Amino acid sequence: MIERWTARLRGLLGGGGGQPGGQEEAIRRYAPLVGGALVALYFFSGIIIVSAKQEAVVTTFGAYTRSYGPGIGYHLPIFERSQLVDITTINETTVGGQKAGSVPAESLMLTGDENIVDLAFAVNWRVSDPRKFLFNIDNTRDTVKAVAESAMREVVGRSQLDPIISTGRGKVQADAQSLMQRILDDYDAGVIIDSVQIRDAQPPQQVIAAFQDVATAGQNFQARINEAGGQAAKIRQEALGYKAQVVNEARGEAERFNQIYEQYRLAPGVTRERLYIETMERVLAKSNKVIIDGKGVTAPIVLSPDAFKPRNPTPTTAAPRAPGAAQ
Repeated sequence: MIERWTARLRGLLGGGGGQPGGQEEAIRRYAPLVGGALVALYFFSGIIIVSAKQEAVVTTFGAYTRSYGPGIGYHLPIFERSQLVDITTINETTVGGQKAGSVPAESLMLTGDENIVDLAFAVNWRVSDPRKFLFNIDNTRDTVKAVAESAMREVVGRSQLDPIISTGRGKVQADAQSLMQRILDDYDAGVIIDSVQIRDAQPPQQVIAAFQDVATAGQNFQARINEAGGQAAKIRQEALGYKAQVVNEARGEAERFNQIYEQYRLAPGVTRERLYIETMERVLAKSNKVIIDGKGVTAPIVLSPDAFKPRNPTPTTAAPRAPGAAQ
């Protein structure tokens, strides 16, 4: 290398012409500068700039040495290598396609009640330990996908079909996420599963129409139950209202009777006369008869024709016969 750089310097300084002493002097002057620049370039090439989303992993002859967080790090060129790993980006791995039926080989699964479900889901994951992520497993994305499919099949195999395609997806997702994380931790993969999202879950296309009929029947059944419950609640409220009305009326009558009884105890004669007058007023209120006290009257009494008009012009209806009355 020294000989090559010396030849290049001689070419830059005028080739073979000129005075030999001048060339040697120029070489002695510039050679340290060129060597220093090369050494500086060598050392500066080992600087590592790590962003806030990354972590740098340094290896010496292929073996892990150290890691650097966000900021500036350093590694020896040629002898050491550095790799930047993104530790904040959420990666997505899809199993079964974007919707059910897209990739039957991945999406068709056997449930615990011996039915088949067509299920498509996505796994969101990120790197938690760059050292493990780089050195413990090969082809991380394929590994995560294989683990996700295996874990989901196990969870589905322990579940019933109806909860998976209706209201039980949350539990299936949580169980699958927990199982995936345990498997990846056993692999020491340096990966965290953030979430599992079931995008579509339905019976196979061949029987989906029958399942839709069953679902519709179940919805109608629940609607009828809700309607009957509403009617029952309405009747109960009406009965409670009628009960409160009867009780209040009975209490009012009892209170009125007690008040009359107190007055009767104080003045029995006056109370009897007042009750008699009130009763006769109620009895004769709708009567067309005119009663006149004729004591001391000598001349005939002439009454107005209006006195004989019906007091209640509305037609009366027959009172309902009491239960058990004679025919």
